[in-house]
Amino acid sequence: MEIPPILRYGCAMQTVSAALMPIPGHIDPVPVPRGVQPRPDGRVDLIGLTKDQLREALLSGGMELKQAKLRSKQIWHWLYNRGATRFADMTDIAKAQHPWLEERFVIGRPEVVEAQVSNDGTRKWLLRSADGQDYEMVFIPDADRGTLCVSSQVGCTLNCRFCHTGTMRLVRNLTAGEIVGQVMLARDSLGEWPSQPEGRMLTNIVMMGMGEPLYNFDAVRDALKLVMDGDGLALSKRRITLSTSGVVPMMARAGAEIGVNLAVSLHAVTKDVRDELVPLNKKYGIEELLQACADYPGANNARRITFEYVMLKDKNDSDADAHELVRLLRHYDLPAKVNLIPFNPWPGADYECSTPERIRRFSDIVFEGGISAPVRTPRGRDIDAACGQLKTAAEKKSRAQLDREAEEKFAALG
Repeated sequence: MEIPPILRYGCAMQTVSAALMPIPGHIDPVPVPRGVQPRPDGRVDLIGLTKDQLREALLSGGMELKQAKLRSKQIWHWLYNRGATRFADMTDIAKAQHPWLEERFVIGRPEVVEAQVSNDGTRKWLLRSADGQDYEMVFIPDADRGTLCVSSQVGCTLNCRFCHTGTMRLVRNLTAGEIVGQVMLARDSLGEWPSQPEGRMLTNIVMMGMGEPLYNFDAVRDALKLVMDGDGLALSKRRITLSTSGVVPMMARAGAEIGVNLAVSLHAVTKDVRDELVPLNKKYGIEELLQACADYPGANNARRITFEYVMLKDKNDSDADAHELVRLLRHYDLPAKVNLIPFNPWPGADYECSTPERIRRFSDIVFEGGISAPVRTPRGRDIDAACGQLKTAAEKKSRAQLDREAEEKFAALG
């Protein structure tokens, strides 16, 4: 699968337990309490639940077994095939039962804090969870596909030096429901209900938004299973890509339990430079990372691993860097493709984008080495497109201003 034009650089738990969970620190994971606050009204959000969990939720609410089996199938269809956001819209469920459902359950969608549309058609949303946490998603339209860039965490702790999200503290993991909710909201905005396999604008998903997906493995896995479910959103795993900065111990498990395309944020070919750009390299070095890529289940010439390489002036863009990149990928006999990504500047960044001439030369060297190395077209630069910029800008605005702008811009999405 070909990954679409990337705009995240500078970038991009189905539990309510507040128990300690491993959250990555600057390099090593450290135990930090990260809980999701229950809804104040006590209702259960049905988005993100599996079929079995949905049935169990109805049983726990007091519905008898036979009814729960039937109603769970009906509700599932309305949620993921019809895009219903109200029980009142579920016409094959008795009206007398609607108040019972509304009292106990909710059909969640993220709150839209701000919505922007770029001159090139890119759409970006700043979203807010029920417990007041902000995160982002982006839709990137192209002639032959439409790709949704989905976040997996509120903030991040990997501290990649070129990435704007890396400047933010990690608040918590997103739940499976909040991850799926991004896809649902995009479908709402694009008018793509009822769900259908053909003729959709939203054709691809990339887990490349805020956060490191493999540090929120369970929720990402569970969310993507709902997205791939033939009775759910029914998106093929070949149209989904998970991007990691190199959490080596989780990569094989991702291949086995999720099975989607893999993208790796490489960005450098020497230890010193990658240690600077991607501090996780100090724990899982380039050689260990590339070996994990070579071992990734399902990787072959038809399903190549994509290596993301952000182009930084005088940092990682020399001819020698390009030749070493070719040597490394050929040494590990990787079915690889390299996405060369012009750096998307953000205020306070320590780096500049490589010149167009230098990027072309780098690309030519990699191509000559027998490895595809397209240069990605920057997208959405007129709308704070680097992942995390919209969140940062929003924090400087008043609540009233945000409410007014969100209403105006979301209405413009039509």
